[in-house]
Amino acid sequence: MAVNSPTQSPNLLIIMNDEHNKKMLGCNGHPMVRTPNLDRLAARGTVFGNAYTNSPICVPARAALATGRYVHDNRCWDNAIAYDGNPPSWAHYLRDAGHEVVSIGKLHYASEQVDGGFSEQIIPMHIEAGVGDLYGLIRNPLPVRYQSRDLAHSIGPGESTYIEYDRDITARTVQWLQDHGKARRERPWVLFTSFIAPHSPLIAPPEYYALYDPDAIPMPKRAARSLHPWVQQWDDCYRFDSYFESDAQRRIAIASYFGLCSFMDANVGRILNALEAQGLAENTVVLFLSDHGDNMGARGLWGKSTMYEESAAVPLIMAGPRVRPGARVDTPVSLVDCYPTILDAVGHGAPAAGTALPGRSLFDIASNPYDAQRVAFSEYHAAGSVSGAYMLRRGNLKYIHYTHYRPELFNLRDDPEELDDLALGGRHEPELEVFRGLLSGICDPERTDAAAKADQEALIERHGGVQAIVARGGSSYTPIPGEEVRLMGNEESAAGGRQS
Repeated sequence: MAVNSPTQSPNLLIIMNDEHNKKMLGCNGHPMVRTPNLDRLAARGTVFGNAYTNSPICVPARAALATGRYVHDNRCWDNAIAYDGNPPSWAHYLRDAGHEVVSIGKLHYASEQVDGGFSEQIIPMHIEAGVGDLYGLIRNPLPVRYQSRDLAHSIGPGESTYIEYDRDITARTVQWLQDHGKARRERPWVLFTSFIAPHSPLIAPPEYYALYDPDAIPMPKRAARSLHPWVQQWDDCYRFDSYFESDAQRRIAIASYFGLCSFMDANVGRILNALEAQGLAENTVVLFLSDHGDNMGARGLWGKSTMYEESAAVPLIMAGPRVRPGARVDTPVSLVDCYPTILDAVGHGAPAAGTALPGRSLFDIASNPYDAQRVAFSEYHAAGSVSGAYMLRRGNLKYIHYTHYRPELFNLRDDPEELDDLALGGRHEPELEVFRGLLSGICDPERTDAAAKADQEALIERHGGVQAIVARGGSSYTPIPGEEVRLMGNEESAAGGRQS
């Protein structure tokens, strides 16, 4: 994969965004979404076409990224059990080795007081009120999350605190590069910049919303048959689609999401321009990725939380020293591969002896464009899930295991839209048996499901029980730094209250 060899180890700029459906990038072939800056980054770097989150929800995904460990290992199960600095992150490792490691923007750790390993946290976002989404702990029975009606009602052109926050993140990143990026240091720096867009609320700056005509947007695919029973129960909990009053309203929501993708891309462009203006582009590895995707109306589903491609797959692009330009790697990878990649990028080898991590450096993976035997793994134990869900991707096949429910199996080469479930009808029992064996080699799905629920039930009790959490209310979104948390009870949520 080596293309050039800088005289010293390069710097590393990690740009992360939130809830980005990987299909909605120009470089991934979307016919409408305009992302010229990320397209240029892809052209001068390598696109990992089969990248996955290790859990399709914010806090567990970001904990997996930080620790290089699967969710069942770090036990950050949901959006109320966040990373608290243990086990050590890649940031700890590099800071202890003498690197400057700085974050700007969303982290979604337990609190700002947590030592996540960074030398400095600039305008960090962490879980709301230091406790996160307590509603998501309630899984038996699943509650109705009336707060999710906000998705259908907060759409179209306009401004939001999330848009303001992303602009601030961009400005501070550009300023940091101007002030610090070119300073002489014995060791390369690592800068982690983390945006919100295109995460809901689906309100886009007017100039980016204007790029898309809602009437020209085709409606998302519907499910080929009734939803899988596990997915149906998740949808009965969130009810996102039921709050839309028409397809015209759904198209406005999708146009807003497209606009947010373009807004985010413009912010990335400003950062990449600053990198070039400071003479840093030639000696800085850039890694762009998202924490998870978004169903965006496919099958009548919105938000994340499912193991379908729209939700579980993520965009992942790497460019810079040692990265082959204009390349595509189809080997399955996931967020846990970022830990060894980050160490590798700035001149370190494998983590310390005794640190058994499942990931592998993307630099090494990219030396072979396609490894048909490599497995990417994801799991979900969070809001709306009646039981644990697990995904394995190997070669063309993707297996979804639902604890106590039937599995799903898709051939993504022949059926990229996941409309033909091969697990039905007993046609592919040998393949299912292989995947069951692969899953058992990673974790025991039933014991893991029980462990997650036990941790969640203990936390529910520490907060006074289910009724106390329901009476406390829930929120639509995590507030930005300095913004007051707005909690809504079920009656207010059902009546249409929303967080500004």
